[in-house]
Amino acid sequence: MIDLLAGRGGDLPELVRPDDDEDLHLALFVCYELAYRGWDGVDDAWEWNPGLLRVRAELEARFEQDLYALVGPPAPVEPGDVPRLLAETVAADDGPALSKYLRGRATYDQFREFVRLRSVYHLREADPHTWVIPRLAGKAKAALIEIQMDEYGNGVEPRMHQELFKQTMRWFELDLTYGAYVESAGAATLANNNVMSLFGLHRRRRGALIGHLAAYEMTSTAPNRNYGNGLRRLGGDQAATAFYDEHVEADAVHEQIAAHDLCGSFAAAEPELAGDVLFGARSALALDARWAAGLMEGWSCES
Repeated sequence: MIDLLAGRGGDLPELVRPDDDEDLHLALFVCYELAYRGWDGVDDAWEWNPGLLRVRAELEARFEQDLYALVGPPAPVEPGDVPRLLAETVAADDGPALSKYLRGRATYDQFREFVRLRSVYHLREADPHTWVIPRLAGKAKAALIEIQMDEYGNGVEPRMHQELFKQTMRWFELDLTYGAYVESAGAATLANNNVMSLFGLHRRRRGALIGHLAAYEMTSTAPNRNYGNGLRRLGGDQAATAFYDEHVEADAVHEQIAAHDLCGSFAAAEPELAGDVLFGARSALALDARWAAGLMEGWSCES
C-alpha cells in the first residue's frame, strides 16, 4: 500500500475489501499514519485525498462493526454515574495475567517480543489521545492537559514517555526507528493502535477517546510495577526500567484525574455522550485482552 501511495502502481479500490484482519488493520494503520508522521517517499497531500478517505471510511466501518460485536455499541448512561461505571468496568476486566507472567516467568526473548510489539504504540505514546484536546472545554480539557503534560515529560525531552521507552528498547538491542516493527506486528497489535486513531480522528468519537484513555490510566499502575520488576529479574538496569517505574508513580495520580476530572466532567458537560465514554473504555480493555491472550498463547506453544 505504501508503494501505491508513493506512485509505484496499484489501484485504491483494491484496498476497500481486504481479505482478513491482517490486511484490514495494516491498511488502516497506513492510512492513519498519514495524520501522524507520514511515510518515507509518500506525499503528505495523501492525508486529505478524497479517494483515500473514501477507502479509509469503508475500512473504518468494518472496524466499528467488529468493535460493536466485541463490546456492544454505546448505550445511554446517567452522566453522574460515569466515574463509578468506569471503576466497575476496570474492576470486572478479567484479561490474561500478562504482567504477572512477565514479572515472574518470561524469558528474555519473550520480554523482548513484548517490548518490540508495544513499541508500535509507545514510540508515539500520548499522541493519539492529544487529538481530543481542541475538542474539549473547561474542566475536562484542563484535566486532559494535566495528564498529557506528564506523558510529554512536562516539556523535558528525555522525560517524555516516548523517549523513556527507547531506553527499554535499547537494552533489548531493538531498532529505535519509529515504526520499525509495524509490518511484523500483526492484526491484534495494530488494532490496539488503530482504535485510538479511529476515535481520535473523528470528533464524534471524542467521548470514546477519553474513555479509552481512562481505561489505560486506570489499569496501568499494577501492570507497570510487574513489568519493571520482571525486567529487573532479567538484569535490566535503572535506565531500562525507567519507563515502567515512571508509570507506576504517574498513573496512580492519573487514575483519579481520568475518572473524575476528565470523564466525569465531560459527561456532565455533554451528557448525550456519556455512554461513549464507557464504550471507549470497554474497547480498550477488550482489544488489549485479546492481544495479550494471543501473545501468551504463542508462548505456551513454545514450551
